[in-house]
Amino acid sequence: MQKVAQGLEITFYPKGSKVLEQGGSRSHHLYLIRKGAVRLEREGQPVLHLEEGEVFGYPSLLSQEAPAFDVVAEEDLLVYRWGERVFQQLMGYPEFAAFFTRGLAERLRFSNRLEGTLLGLDLSLPVGELVSRPPVFVPRDATVGEAARLMRAQQVSSVLVEGEPLGILTDRDLRNRVLAEGRGPETPVLQVMSAPAKTQPASTPLFEALNFMVRQGIHHLPLEQDGRIVGVVTDTVFMRRQARSPLHLLRRLERTRDLADLRGYSRELLGVTEGLLAGGLGPSEIGRSVSALNDQLVRTLLGLFEAQNGPPPCAYAWVVLGSEGRMEQTLLTDQDNALVFEERTPEAEEYFSRMAEFAVNGLIQAGFPPCPGGYMATSWHKPLAEWLRLFRGWVERPSPQEVLEAQIFFDYRKVYGALSLESLDAVVARTAQQGIFLAHLARASLQFRPPLGFFRQIRAEDGGVDLKKGGIAPIVSLARVHALEVGSLAKATVERLRAAARAGGLSREAAETLEEAFAFLMRLRLREQLAQLSRGEQPSNKVALERLSPLERRHLKEAFLHIRQLQESLGARYQTDRLG
Repeated sequence: MQKVAQGLEITFYPKGSKVLEQGGSRSHHLYLIRKGAVRLEREGQPVLHLEEGEVFGYPSLLSQEAPAFDVVAEEDLLVYRWGERVFQQLMGYPEFAAFFTRGLAERLRFSNRLEGTLLGLDLSLPVGELVSRPPVFVPRDATVGEAARLMRAQQVSSVLVEGEPLGILTDRDLRNRVLAEGRGPETPVLQVMSAPAKTQPASTPLFEALNFMVRQGIHHLPLEQDGRIVGVVTDTVFMRRQARSPLHLLRRLERTRDLADLRGYSRELLGVTEGLLAGGLGPSEIGRSVSALNDQLVRTLLGLFEAQNGPPPCAYAWVVLGSEGRMEQTLLTDQDNALVFEERTPEAEEYFSRMAEFAVNGLIQAGFPPCPGGYMATSWHKPLAEWLRLFRGWVERPSPQEVLEAQIFFDYRKVYGALSLESLDAVVARTAQQGIFLAHLARASLQFRPPLGFFRQIRAEDGGVDLKKGGIAPIVSLARVHALEVGSLAKATVERLRAAARAGGLSREAAETLEEAFAFLMRLRLREQLAQLSRGEQPSNKVALERLSPLERRHLKEAFLHIRQLQESLGARYQTDRLG
């Protein structure tokens, strides 16, 4: 600290002064803005604005090369600065050096992981750590009476059935498949067990095991290690470890018998989200958990409808769109869904129209507001042939407005129904050969631009920066374009970025930086939304910058710059400014 104090210089630059010149003499100082602001320019075009508390000059110090930007005093500027000798001495401290030498992706990754580990229970631990005893087996020729007596003696709620395929018999099976059906104790376990038993490796992270159990709708999970079953974990173990477990809400959905039972779902889901965030999960993992529960909600609603109205007249598929389709929804927002059925007949039209009405109303009852844009199955229920015509029209004869409105449909994901959507997938996969469609989609992805002006102006004029419009939506759109142009059918933003990088459509560095920026922005938004709800406010996409640490503000500004650069690169490649 003595070296820092002794080496400190205080310098003033009047408004309009050029502190550093692009291509000129290299920087000999590290600058910290004490008062005022500077703008970074390249070829006379503003690239970034820096404000009080931010630093510049270090890239040239590190590279020993000329500055890559003009640094111009936006207003009268007072800076602290340290000479090159002091800077090099300070670089001997690992923490100081890491601040300047780590790339944005690495710094964001470190920040995301650090926040997760500080929040509480580590849900990245292997699920095998919850195993407290070896599994209990019965032979394949056992009766349910023998199995029940063994479960009582061993004080377990399930037994595994030996042989291939592996079976499992649970206390629920005894209640629902034996007693409720009037079967006796001599019933062979083979007639009532579940087989093959759904298993996971013991090394599976806790949150992945939770997601698997929610998606499969199971309450007992056998764990494998080195080719053998080493134990069984149950939902009660998870719920003892974490009071607000997704499995608790899954149980509630399984007990739902009418729409009135869904009241309070949104409140409980909020508790689950808070618990998962406190467990150290990232937004992507939380999104998968929340989406798995919402999928089960949809399956519950459609199951209720079929029970009340009889089986469907033909095969169908219920699909979700937007953030739910990408499995990136963390809090309940507007519902986005659609319905695809096999063929149009008067009977099918009437049945699926009523189904859509029932399910949409049920989602509203559960806390999902209707979509203001009307992207709901009540308006969007069509036979598969019509969906194919729609998608082919968007892809083969695109118009700017239609592509802008159709983006949400390219995030579709089936959550229920027997109808195959392979033919629709094939149309989407062919978008890689449709240059004009991709160009229009690229232009649509530029609809929202990150703010690169002064953050203090955003704070004063707007009450905060919009994380969705400024960063999350642009990354989602960029990932969609890059994935489709390499023929990927991935839906999640992170998976799309990785697919594009694997195929060479996006550099690995750019993809990794966007992935970490996406996690950073999603976490900031979720953290702020939960804080808003705790204060009794409506959650929004904006964050007040005074609620962010100086390092978070720096990361936010750099993330915005990276996103803007990739947007400009995509726009130039597709010449979006020349599209009609």
